[in-house]
Amino acid sequence: MFRVETRKTHMNGAFELLALIFHATVRNVRKSHGNAVIGLLMNMMQTILMVVVFYVMFDLLNLRRTAIRGDFLLYVMSGIFLFMTHTKTVGAVAGSEGPTSPMMKHAPMNTIVAIASSALAALYIQTLSAALVLFAYHAAYHPIHIHDPVATVGFFLISWFSGLGIGMVALAAKPWAPEIVGIITSIYQRANMIASGKMFVANMLPSSMIALFDWNPLFHAIDQARGAMFLNYSPHFTSVEYPIYLGLTCLMIGLMGEFYTRRHASVSWGATR
Repeated sequence: MFRVETRKTHMNGAFELLALIFHATVRNVRKSHGNAVIGLLMNMMQTILMVVVFYVMFDLLNLRRTAIRGDFLLYVMSGIFLFMTHTKTVGAVAGSEGPTSPMMKHAPMNTIVAIASSALAALYIQTLSAALVLFAYHAAYHPIHIHDPVATVGFFLISWFSGLGIGMVALAAKPWAPEIVGIITSIYQRANMIASGKMFVANMLPSSMIALFDWNPLFHAIDQARGAMFLNYSPHFTSVEYPIYLGLTCLMIGLMGEFYTRRHASVSWGATR
């Protein structure tokens, strides 16, 4: 009765949506740990541990000769950063809050805000972790030289975008078969340990081997990112457009599926499971 009614314009609605996405993103960033700094350090340690493991594995298996000529540790990190960003985004979007979540009972909240905030939180954490690891390596060990930094960041974002698209498809299908979709998502994330191509260079693979990895958008993104990162490497068997088009296709399919699922969603879906 005492509320002042204000006329809402499209611009006001857009700013309100962006503000809501921002606050939901902050909530998602802090979800892993109450202290945001400790949460970031934990993610950094996970990234550093994976870099160390792959560095030791390459050294023990004598695979350094198959790497690109240049900074070998930067070569390892280029694959790890894009792999972590892609898989973390797939998991974050696929696990974002659906239409039956208690958060959806709050009036301004909706599933699009939940999806956007989950994807942006994953991008924020992975970008900050990669930047801090690269800065520590540059300052403490060896100066970093990247041939085309802008293109390298672009392929980093492409790996995130393709992960967003694949995660959207998983999110739309999860309410209908949560166990099966969860297993498929987990298998996809684990399979990318090898299928992403971060352990080898696409130009050195035979055509029969390339056919095994060519379906994977992350394989294309990592190989193209290394082409932008290293002066003496030019990708011949991967595409810039493929991960973008696949991400757009999966995103549109996921949005249509999520809209259909939202109209038929019910809290009692999981009662018999």
